Parts: sequence; structure tokens; C-alpha cells
Amino acid sequence: MTNNGTDLAIGYLSSSVAVLLFGSNFVPLKKYDTGDGMFLQWVLCAAIWLVALVVNLILRCPKFWPFAMLGGCIWATGNIAVVPIIKTIGLGLGILIWGSFNAITGWASSRFGWFGMDAEEVPKPLLNYIGAGLSIVSAFIFLFIKSEISNGTCSMDTTPLMTEQAINTAQDPCPDYSWVDKLPTVYHRIVGCSLAVISGILYGSTFVPIIYIKDHSKRNDSIYAGASQYGFLSGVLWAIATCCWFIANHSLSAVVSFPIITSGPGFIAALWGVFIFKEIQGLRNYLLMILAFCIILSGTLCTAFSKI
Repeated sequence: MTNNGTDLAIGYLSSSVAVLLFGSNFVPLKKYDTGDGMFLQWVLCAAIWLVALVVNLILRCPKFWPFAMLGGCIWATGNIAVVPIIKTIGLGLGILIWGSFNAITGWASSRFGWFGMDAEEVPKPLLNYIGAGLSIVSAFIFLFIKSEISNGTCSMDTTPLMTEQAINTAQDPCPDYSWVDKLPTVYHRIVGCSLAVISGILYGSTFVPIIYIKDHSKRNDSIYAGASQYGFLSGVLWAIATCCWFIANHSLSAVVSFPIITSGPGFIAALWGVFIFKEIQGLRNYLLMILAFCIILSGTLCTAFSKI
């Protein structure tokens, strides 16, 4: 197998692992009360940082560029909305929507060289454009799929061990519930879909600082000259899945890996949502989802073959 063939094999294998892990990453959130998600964000980032530290040591601590931390900040900002999204429109639909907008943003910025990055070329640009276009179509189809999310209610089975006389008789009946739990049902879909779109755009911009450093590392007159092509330490990384994504970016280029890795997890998450959590029900929703999956699969194949 040629070096190019080896790179392709490594890239597609890494993409497959990333798709599986990204699609299952938030499954534990369905089993526990996560409040408004802020404490979860801290714990999640701490776990991710530990994995990133180990990977950085394995790479013998390449020179660290603070600008790369901006990518982690962008990712963390988008990730703040994860819990509200899952609580309002569900795990499957949430990842499907933000994954589609993630794909669009990441692909476009890499393909056209936004934000100072080098525009990336592929051997078969038409297939690449078709793949990206199908991702856009699938994103709008997902917006019409309705999910069934059970609303939390105040438990009346527990009473405090100690009580004191209330000063204000008009107290909140659910003091420990987050703003998401108190949100009227009619607004769930609007808030959830809007946050998913915003998160997707932010996720799609996560790698901009990293790719910018990698592109400019090849120029002798740049301050980033000689920077590592594996910039794993970017503030906050998404653990093993993100490491696989970096490998795929290097082997396939971001213009190919983005549509694959950002669209694929939605399929895995939707399987969780349909068969385990029963979030998506009804013949109409099933048909829309099947149609969207066919479009995603077609787009992913077009994107993959555009590199060959």
C-alpha cells in the first residue's frame, strides 16, 4: 500500500472511531440529572484535559501556542448549550442538527480558506461540493422532525429533615430545577433547535486556530514556523474522539473529514434516541429521518470519494 493509501486508511479508520464516540458521548447525560449543565461542563472539560495531557506527553510535549487555546474556548462555549438542547429536543435530534451545521461551517471555512487559513483542494471538487450540499439539505430536514421529551415534574415523595418558617409564602415550588426544566413546553422546540444551530456553528469553528497554526507553520516568515502538525493541546479537547479527528484532519484534510465526522455521529445518536430513549416516534418522523439518513450517507460517500 502506498503512503497515500496508508494515509487514507488511517484517516477513514480514525473518522469511524470519532463518529462512534461522538455519537455516544452524551448518552450518560440521559441517565442523570444535569441541572443547567454548568457543573457538567466543568467535569467534562476536566476529563478531556486529562486525556489531552496524556496524549501531549506521548507526543513528547511539542511547543505550545496559546493561540490554539482559542479553539478550546470556542468549543466550550458551544458545549454550554448541550444540556438545554438535550432536555428540550433530545439527544438524537440535537446532535443531528448541530452536527449538520458543524459540518457546513467546518467544511466551508476549510474549503474557501476563511479566517486566514489556506484554501484546501481535493482531486474531485464536484463530489466534494455535492457532499457538502447534501449535508445542508439534511440539516433542514432534521428541523422538521419532532421528538418526544418527557417533562420533569417536582417530586412530592421527599421532605427535608429540617424546616424553618418561610418568610415569603410565594416560593418557587421547584427551587432546585434549572431554567430549562421550567421552560414552557411550547418553547422547547424553538429554544432547542436555535441552541443546536448556534452550537453547531461554534463547533465548526473549533479547529480554525489549530489549522491556522498548521498552515502558517510551513512559512519561514511566520511566528508559527516549525509548529507541530499534530496540535493536540488546544485548550480543551474532546478526548479520544477529538484525537481521532485530528488524525483524520491530517490524513484526509479538514475539507474531507469535517462532513464525515460531523454528520456521522447524528446517525449513532439517533439510534440511541429511537431504540433506547424513544425520543423520536411516529411514522412521519421515521420517514423524515430515513430520508435524512439517506442524504447524509450519500453526502458522506461523495465527500469520501472526492479525496480518492
